[in-house]
Amino acid sequence: MSDKLKEVINKQSAQKGESLDQSDDIVQLVGFIIGEEEYAIPILSIQEIIKPFPWTRVPQVPKYVMGVFNLRGAVIPLIDLRLKFGISEKKHNDETRFIVMKDGDDVAGFVIDRLTMAIRIKKTNIGPAPDTINGDNTMIDGVGKQEDRIITILKVNKLLERDF
Repeated sequence: MSDKLKEVINKQSAQKGESLDQSDDIVQLVGFIIGEEEYAIPILSIQEIIKPFPWTRVPQVPKYVMGVFNLRGAVIPLIDLRLKFGISEKKHNDETRFIVMKDGDDVAGFVIDRLTMAIRIKKTNIGPAPDTINGDNTMIDGVGKQEDRIITILKVNKLLERDF
């Protein structure tokens, strides 16, 4: 487990808010920022969180596919979530991270603007995706509600689908 992921989990342990006992139905997520919005994915879908490092461009792929990188011998596609979500490109900075997500045998790296924190939300505080979204075809799994914010929860299997 990467140091950054451990740091996020430690922050979760110290997170303030409503008290949650072990008997509650809790969803554990990791939050991150893309553009001006906060998104989250299930913590168990994360293989690693790493600082950006060099990757290799690949021709004839959609613009949001930045290329591929080598992670301990595995060649993994690198996808810029800003471009995939239709937001303008942004130069990487000190807060930019690559999140390597997995779902079964599917693995890909995603560029995010900034990592926020580990989040624990009761299942009762997670609503369905908005009605304006196309049913099963959407990347949105639901909307998590906390006192001070709303977090869009993404479907990792949809993010990992290859359309290139």
